[in-house]
Amino acid sequence: VQLVESGGGLVQPGGSLRLSCAASRRTLNYYTMGWFRQAPGKEREAVSCISNSDGATYYADPVKGRFTISRDNAANTVYLQMNSLKPEDTAVYYCGAGEDCLVGMDYWGKGTLVTVSS
Repeated sequence: VQLVESGGGLVQPGGSLRLSCAASRRTLNYYTMGWFRQAPGKEREAVSCISNSDGATYYADPVKGRFTISRDNAANTVYLQMNSLKPEDTAVYYCGAGEDCLVGMDYWGKGTLVTVSS
C-alpha cells in the first residue's frame, strides 16, 4: 500500500485548503482511511476517518463543522476539505490506511505540512 499526500501549504486564519491522499490501486476498497496530524511537540492525533464498508465518518471535536472527509474510490483518492482554518490547525497532516482509525493504522504516507498564519 502506498499513500501520497498533497495540498498542504501556508494559509491565513479563516482560509481553506483541500488535502488529497492518492492511494495505490484498490486500497480504498479494503481499508478504512483517515487523516491524522502532528503538531510540533505533540503526539499524532486522529483528525477524521472514513470507513471502507459503509462510508461512516469520524471527526475529532476540534474540527467538527469545519473539516469534511470524502473519498473517490474510482480515483483511489481520499480528500480532506478544511475550512475556517485556525492557527492551532498548524501541523503535518498524514494519511493512513488500516482496519480501525482510532486503534491504529497499518500504512502511512509521508505527510504534508499545513501552516495557518497571518
